[in-house]
Amino acid sequence: MVPVYRGETTLAALVGEILPLAEGFSTPGGSQARVSEILLVFDHGPDDSARVIRELADAHDLVRPVWLSRNFGQHAATLAGMASSGGDWIATLDEDGQYNPADIATFLDTALASSTPLVYAEPTNGAPHGWIRNLASRGAKRVVDLLTGGRGARKFHSFRLVLGEVGRSVAAYAGSGVYLDVALSWVAPAAATAPTVLRTEGRESGYSMRRLASHFWRLVLTSGTRSLRIVAVTGALVAVVGVASAVYFALVQAITGRVSEGWTSLMVVQLFTAGLVLISLGVIAEYVGVAVNMAMGRPPYLIVADPANGPLGRVRARDAD
Repeated sequence: MVPVYRGETTLAALVGEILPLAEGFSTPGGSQARVSEILLVFDHGPDDSARVIRELADAHDLVRPVWLSRNFGQHAATLAGMASSGGDWIATLDEDGQYNPADIATFLDTALASSTPLVYAEPTNGAPHGWIRNLASRGAKRVVDLLTGGRGARKFHSFRLVLGEVGRSVAAYAGSGVYLDVALSWVAPAAATAPTVLRTEGRESGYSMRRLASHFWRLVLTSGTRSLRIVAVTGALVAVVGVASAVYFALVQAITGRVSEGWTSLMVVQLFTAGLVLISLGVIAEYVGVAVNMAMGRPPYLIVADPANGPLGRVRARDAD
């Protein structure tokens, strides 16, 4: 299953690597397997990926396009692909050629040996990104582990193998804006990892720093309510510091008859406290926003027919004539 956003130049090569696996293959552990379908989920990217998907679907019966009504993001597109799948297992790969589809055999061995429904890639080399992005990624996962009580966010990876019934169930029940790997951690036992070698991407990543920051914030929000408890504890600590300061200044007044004056320190305390209040309100508002989206019935994705074969396609064809 491949979510497609900017795959015009890389998608054909990736599908070409997967197709031989449809003839059947043996895993290093001696199990027999085959790829039964290749799901390409079109997420309305800025390039001509739709044309490439149609060409691949026409050329290979194994390739099944999944068309979304608009851009929903990588995780929603992956959920849509999982919901459309029918295999015993679902392997998810990015479109950029960074992962080797042949590693699916190792993932299967790991899943069968450990009796786990979820296996993530564990790269044995560094990701082909800048050191700042790699450092930020590791730091973000550590923060999420802290907020979730250590659910294994450091294992999260877009190259994963999940049991078909688990993936389809998560896709059916996940709410709007959910972070896929967090949703999987709700229903699957501890995930296993399998070694893989990351290849140089066929193109630069489509994620800007703003989108990566949004990605991280969504991960935090869907990781549970522990961050709300941290906000409450921080507020309590600030209140304790305030009470202790009041007692201190009262004692100074009683003993010395004067209180140390300091406009700067007063303003610092006020700004610090006000900042904490605003941050706390912001975190709470984000959680309220997630709840409102779910209450209003906002879908995480919407699968439609190929636009080229519907009324929109007929309008374009008429205009071309």
